[in-house]
Amino acid sequence: MVDIEPTRIDRELLLQAKAVIELCRGKGLGVVTAESCTGGLVAGVLTELPGSSDVIEGGFVTYSNDAKEARLGVSGMLLAAHGAVSEPVARAMAEGALAHSQADIAVSITGIAGPGGGTATKPVGLVHFAVARRGFATEHVERRFGDLGRGVVRRLSIEQALALITQMAEANPPA
Repeated sequence: MVDIEPTRIDRELLLQAKAVIELCRGKGLGVVTAESCTGGLVAGVLTELPGSSDVIEGGFVTYSNDAKEARLGVSGMLLAAHGAVSEPVARAMAEGALAHSQADIAVSITGIAGPGGGTATKPVGLVHFAVARRGFATEHVERRFGDLGRGVVRRLSIEQALALITQMAEANPPA
């Protein structure tokens, strides 16, 4: 039997999600997610809130490389060259989510939540994030959370993704 630690949608996450929804609603910005290791949890936290449909367009759960290619347009050559858990793929996922939606901001998450799947160069707890916004440069963040347990890595990834959406929503348009 597998010991599963669920990701909790607790008060802290809901407050962070509420702030994202209110900020984006106030600025008239729509949001889309492109998720791999979080399996739709970012979209789930955001849509837990009443009225979130004013802001959230939807989400892509692209756990497999085939799904990343088919649904987001991530290049198979890019995946082969860098692997799914990489900066170039996180960037391509966010940009692909924007290209395949009407949203203004896209956040992507790709990583190794564990307990297995890690290597010496890509250990358990490594997660790449990207956030893209129409008219802005795509930004990337790498986090090495460590082998803290699947649920903890996924929860920390939700927090980081919400923070990136906030950061991009608050950004001033480029000159």
